[in-house]
Amino acid sequence: MKPLHKIFTGSLFVIFLLSGYNGFPQAADKGTLSVAINYFVNNNRVQYLMVKVKTKVNRKFQNVSGIALTLFLDKDSIGTMIGKVVTNEDGEASAIIPSTLQKEWRTSVKHTFLASFDGNKKYEAAKADLTVAKAKILIDAGSDKAVSATVFEMKDTTWAPVKGVEVVLALRRLGADLTINETPTFTTDSTGKASGDFKRDSIPGDAKGSITLVAKIVDNDQYGNLSIEKTVPWGAKFMPVNTFNERTLFATRAKAPIWLIFIATGIIIAVWAVLILLVQNLFKIKKLGQEV
Repeated sequence: MKPLHKIFTGSLFVIFLLSGYNGFPQAADKGTLSVAINYFVNNNRVQYLMVKVKTKVNRKFQNVSGIALTLFLDKDSIGTMIGKVVTNEDGEASAIIPSTLQKEWRTSVKHTFLASFDGNKKYEAAKADLTVAKAKILIDAGSDKAVSATVFEMKDTTWAPVKGVEVVLALRRLGADLTINETPTFTTDSTGKASGDFKRDSIPGDAKGSITLVAKIVDNDQYGNLSIEKTVPWGAKFMPVNTFNERTLFATRAKAPIWLIFIATGIIIAVWAVLILLVQNLFKIKKLGQEV
């Protein structure tokens, strides 16, 4: 019985050791990517796609750069390829729809955009698609400063007005678009029109007082992102003032303001005066010490 007991104990010991040893290292699990496609049309002419790639790390989405994607129109083939893109540090990449696909674009009133990632050592392969209907937007500005936008969708071979679409009527600015009044969005009626009054009086324009109005549809499930612009003379004339040869705080050293020169010079004189007085006092102290 003792030999059997020793064999049994030894076997348990060996199993215990092997259970804590990974003789064959396992490959690390690859991450998964989330790919989103956005469709844009500017002034009913320029069409392009914006692709956004993210991954989830510690339950939070993070942008992924360096991901190579291939974009297609309707089907995955060489003849319908829009282009190849690589995401930037924000996880974004864009591509203009080439004119070579115009024939394919005219074949249907709805199209599906495809984005494909083949995978690499770090991430699994991923795909995304977006289906949009052909649409366009027009903008008009009346003499009474009323702004209107009309939305049309391609039905068979004609453009039909669309009801119930949210449209932003805004003023184009450098930082961000400014709505024409306090209403953030306007909804199209049965004629496909959305209207609002321009209430941004005395807003700066160019030298002629011209400003740029914009009507846009943002992240619509059916049409994507559409925008159109129109220039109107409703702004205040802006005349740039050149102060290059004048004494200002932003001028060169030779053109510094007089008051600033006096202050700087006074500080320098005061500092040196204190230093000279300290040196004189040191000599006086030394002389008094020698007399004693």
